[in-house]
Amino acid sequence: MTVSGKTVLVTGASRGIGAAIAGALGGAGASVIAHYGSHRQGAVDALADVPEDRVAYVQCDLAEAGAARALWRDAVAVRPRIDVVVVNAAIAPETPFDGPDDVWDAGWEQTMRVNVLEPASLVREAVAHFRANGGGIVISLSSWAGQQGSALPQLTAYAASKAALKALTQTVARNFAQDDVLAYVVAPGIVRTRMSGISAAARGGVDKVLAILPLGEMVPPEEVAAVVVFLASGTCRHLTGATIDVNGAAYVR
Repeated sequence: MTVSGKTVLVTGASRGIGAAIAGALGGAGASVIAHYGSHRQGAVDALADVPEDRVAYVQCDLAEAGAARALWRDAVAVRPRIDVVVVNAAIAPETPFDGPDDVWDAGWEQTMRVNVLEPASLVREAVAHFRANGGGIVISLSSWAGQQGSALPQLTAYAASKAALKALTQTVARNFAQDDVLAYVVAPGIVRTRMSGISAAARGGVDKVLAILPLGEMVPPEEVAAVVVFLASGTCRHLTGATIDVNGAAYVR
């Protein structure tokens, strides 16, 4: 069970879960192509302990139409053979039901572009690459909100986008397994990152969030990263298509 010698592209590698994933993969021996939007230093810090010959950085604003295809071109220009793609980058603008129409429309459009449309294009590029090169792995970061809907009505677009990403990934798993293309979904609960501040504020503070969690704590991003490293190893091929919940029993199916 190892990722040593593999090349992994991680989107959103400069903050939160993505930074933890990039660091864990690099620490486990993988070569990491770290995507970032504007915060390059975060990606650099996440991979500070990884030898320079196993690290590359690619900048891309996924809010722009067609950006994911450019990201893929830049990635394969650095490493012609990519073995794993981790689709992690996401945004969560509020889309309140009782807000103004322009806020609703803009929030949905931004969320779908960054969380669904560009990731779908990236996955499409990756699948073509994998099929032509003997296989590969797609790992998508969904959310427990994508499985059960969001408890916060102002995050409707975010929940919908994470459900769409899950369906996209499972479709890849079902249709390209015979090409040795494996696809997994990781669905975290409330993870201890900057984004968890949205949940905390909406619920009345961190203490209110911790009170609804069976373990009494948010998910450490390092635990999500450990799951991704395991999946990236390709050890359990028959897990392809599965959704791995990482929420401390806060949502049990």
